[in-house]
Amino acid sequence: MKNEIIINEEIEVNELFYDIKSLIEQCRNRVYRAVNTEMINLYWNIGKMIVEKQEGHFRAKYGDYLMESVSKKLMEEFGKGFSTRNVKRMRKFYLCYPKGTTMLSQLTWSHYLELIKIKEESKRNFYMYECINSKWNVRELQRQISTLLYERIANSKDKDKVIELSTKGHKICEGKDIIKDPFVLEFLDIKENTSYLENDLEKNILEHLKEFLLELGKGFSFVGSQVRITIDTEHFYPDLVFYNRILQCFVIIDLKIGKVTHQDIGQMEMYVNYYDRDIKQQYENKTVGILLSTNKNETIVKYTLPEDNKTIFSSEFRLTIPSEEEFIDVIENEKKNIELL
Repeated sequence: MKNEIIINEEIEVNELFYDIKSLIEQCRNRVYRAVNTEMINLYWNIGKMIVEKQEGHFRAKYGDYLMESVSKKLMEEFGKGFSTRNVKRMRKFYLCYPKGTTMLSQLTWSHYLELIKIKEESKRNFYMYECINSKWNVRELQRQISTLLYERIANSKDKDKVIELSTKGHKICEGKDIIKDPFVLEFLDIKENTSYLENDLEKNILEHLKEFLLELGKGFSFVGSQVRITIDTEHFYPDLVFYNRILQCFVIIDLKIGKVTHQDIGQMEMYVNYYDRDIKQQYENKTVGILLSTNKNETIVKYTLPEDNKTIFSSEFRLTIPSEEEFIDVIENEKKNIELL
């Protein structure tokens, strides 16, 4: 009886502890958001005041003199956070977002230090919306910028859709919206131009699943690898199976070293048909299949799949981050291939 009383008391203490802990964390989060909002507004307004003061003077070098002088006085009063470098960043912050918006406070100053490095407004706005919508931390933002996410998505969009990227971010409405070309898997422990097998690639992806999910994009959750499909007495094993909660559908990925063949496409069609007929629920959408390879073999894909295909896609992957120049070459080659087809 005594032991039961002690156990019950411990349970009550633990319950009270976790309730108070939750309350403290909620309070801290509210305080953090409030402080962040005030700091973002402060830096934006400082930038605005500097720009407006500079506009009233004709001397070209006055702007630098103004920022250096006011920075010196601010540091004497408020510390190193108002160094000349940081004051210049505040000015640039305002110039990048001159209209201001309540959305600005949804990101941290560290996010904006990365965003204001981007010269092109449409690209900068795209990454801002994606940061907010996908809740990227600063490291994730840096990775997406360095892997040219905007260019990889914009490459597959028409003009209106590219404009939409800069005003709403990346909207996922159908299967093709989750396709990037190429996918960049620089986080894997595999070097470009080295010999490796498909199971090495799969194993590496599973070991870096968090990073792979980030590269896949919004709404993905992992279902399993080598998930068995049994048809009559035969067994088949798709490499990777995911579920996308935005599209409300399964996404099957098969990995391929080398060129995609019509047999690979036929096998993926079988996987997709099986999931559509035996696995998915009535309220769910059609399964999407992605053949992820070192050579997507566009011509074979075009003539193997029907013209109205909306569920099976072929895309290449890279093990290194392409430079912007390399990516421009990729885009130009894509255009030439499309024209030839």
